[in-house]
Amino acid sequence: MSLGARTKSSGPPATGSADGVEVAGRGNQAGLLLARLSLLPALLAAGWLVVGLPMLMAGVFSPVAMVIVGVPVMMALGYAGWRGLAGWPGQRLAGALAVGSAPWWSVAAVIAVAVAFGADQVIFHSQFVIVTRDPASYVQFGAWIAGHGSLPIPQDSAAFGLSHDVTFQSAAFYQVGGSVVPQFMAGLPMVLAAGFWIGGVNAAVLAAPVLGACAILTFGGLVARLVAPRWAPLAALALAVTLPMQFTSRSTYSEPLAAVLFLGGLCLVVDCLAAKGAAARVLAGLGGLALGLTFLVRLDGASDILPVIPYCGLLVVTRRPLAWPMIAGFALGAVCGVVDGVWLSWPYLQANMTSVQPLAEIAIVVVVLTIAVTLLVLHGRRPYRPPAWAGYAAAAVPVLVMIGFTIRPYLQVVRARSLASFQSAIAAYQLAENQPIDPSRQYYEISLRWVFWYVGIPAVVLATLAAAILARRCIRGTTPSWTLPLLIFGWAILSTLYRPAITPDQPWASRRLVPAVLPGFLLLAVWAVRWITDWLRARGTGVAIRGVVIGCCAVALLVPATITTFGLKLHDYRRAGITLTATGLGLKTTYAGEISAVQGMCRALPRKASVVFVNAGESKGGNELAEVIRGMCDEPAAIANDATTARVAALLHGIRQAGRVPVLLAGYGRALMPYGGVPRRIMALHTTIDSESLTVPPTETTPFNLAVWMTEPPT
Repeated sequence: MSLGARTKSSGPPATGSADGVEVAGRGNQAGLLLARLSLLPALLAAGWLVVGLPMLMAGVFSPVAMVIVGVPVMMALGYAGWRGLAGWPGQRLAGALAVGSAPWWSVAAVIAVAVAFGADQVIFHSQFVIVTRDPASYVQFGAWIAGHGSLPIPQDSAAFGLSHDVTFQSAAFYQVGGSVVPQFMAGLPMVLAAGFWIGGVNAAVLAAPVLGACAILTFGGLVARLVAPRWAPLAALALAVTLPMQFTSRSTYSEPLAAVLFLGGLCLVVDCLAAKGAAARVLAGLGGLALGLTFLVRLDGASDILPVIPYCGLLVVTRRPLAWPMIAGFALGAVCGVVDGVWLSWPYLQANMTSVQPLAEIAIVVVVLTIAVTLLVLHGRRPYRPPAWAGYAAAAVPVLVMIGFTIRPYLQVVRARSLASFQSAIAAYQLAENQPIDPSRQYYEISLRWVFWYVGIPAVVLATLAAAILARRCIRGTTPSWTLPLLIFGWAILSTLYRPAITPDQPWASRRLVPAVLPGFLLLAVWAVRWITDWLRARGTGVAIRGVVIGCCAVALLVPATITTFGLKLHDYRRAGITLTATGLGLKTTYAGEISAVQGMCRALPRKASVVFVNAGESKGGNELAEVIRGMCDEPAAIANDATTARVAALLHGIRQAGRVPVLLAGYGRALMPYGGVPRRIMALHTTIDSESLTVPPTETTPFNLAVWMTEPPT
């Protein structure tokens, strides 16, 4: 495998092209525009996160501080990337997009797909702010740091008279000592905080569609670099119509932001290989930084970026001057993730230690082996060249892996011991689907079927073909720009499908496929379509036949995803005849009305309230709303799990002694009757949420109701 070998195109070479990637020259304003626009989201996100993390750790994460420090850093990184693509300084264009081969229509089409995707997600965006699953946890995390600029969250036990009969822990928020520590990495909440500063919670939830649109644009740029600009619109559209991409871009999931950094980092790496001098080093450093920061956004991102370590070793071995800038950038980004995990999110890492510990051990082994092999090769007398059979062996690997995942459901049923809450949820899902009750099942053996549902079998077949061809070429050193993308997508697909490490209900589990798995399959599939058309062209096949082949392949890539996303079905009605209906999640809004419901609850609370949730019997609410009270209502909140009349009376006395107004909340009015006052309902939410499906593609929503009653006990 070589990064310095002469490159070779996948078919008949285009003018000024190499490695199947069309190299930029002067005058290609369309290619330069797409290259720059597709990098901008990752560069801006990297600048914001690199500055935001130390600000947050120092307790000064505020709009003023981020405008003074964060915005200039974002502008500097954006300028460095944009200027690097144009040569640094005064050189020819450095990017991997061809000037003469990037037509304006393809650039406009990619932008149009991204904008249309974002607009669609805005129309159907959710208002997921009540903490029942991860998106609302991220929103409340962001709400707190937007309003207070520091972590951890104080319990404010003095507001409850220093009572020991309450707990401050709730869903996704851990009670640690005298503080409350939010779950998850801080990357996405720091971005959501900007939304809160701009326009409150309504603007914060709109960050999801914006990030999703940016991920589509960045993916289009990557396809333009690695396949060709003319193929980027098809790939961008194929990703945009997938249900997981739409699902994670309507609520505040971390995956779209992780995809922006992950895919943007790969774009920068491809660009740096096509550049020279200072431009190459600048782009390499920025690429490494973006890839490393994926860990700051998503814990699983640490696994996806592992192949960057041996790739950096390969750069050192081939004595590329861009090796050390990439290593430095990657180390900085990865260290940000480590510092966040250890300093701000340690309880979250502890809760996931069964995944974190093996991943840390693997990372250490990879680092040690990379250093050892690199030193061994550097001190060798002759450069290592792989044997001829290595290329064929590499080509066989993706084929064998896909065959293995295909037959896996017939050979294995994945079971594991897990938390009682996990097993209870699995049993409930199985009961709803009339499946055999087996709470220990994890359904990981059907993970490839998830991919079939969301992008279709043809995409998987084409991607496998492309991976086999490209693996052989990478070993031979003829496609250097594909080395890291193939390594990183291959590893992400293998590790994710083997062990998704998530509750397996759909569409929830589909979020695991968003940052790398689905983009990897679609990128490779589109490359295979181009390879097929170039193969036909080289054999003199006519334009009409090639057009038919391209059309059939495009349909094969778009139709399966569209059917799943929109639930397309043909119904034979006697009077109306055969009618096409769309009943899928692509046209449904979930978690609507939560923001207004929460705002109404906040308005109902008296000033200087100390809010206590009485969780007695079936009366719940504290687990979902305690942090909402702290973060969005800006009042201290606690939960009284063992709410006897005597204990609550002592608690009320302590609150009054602290000079505050005691307020009791519960899910039912009758749960508040023993404590005095007149209970009144301050929230009556009726909305829909995503349903849970284990063995078939998801198409339905489920009703969700939540009531909150309040009383102010008299003195």
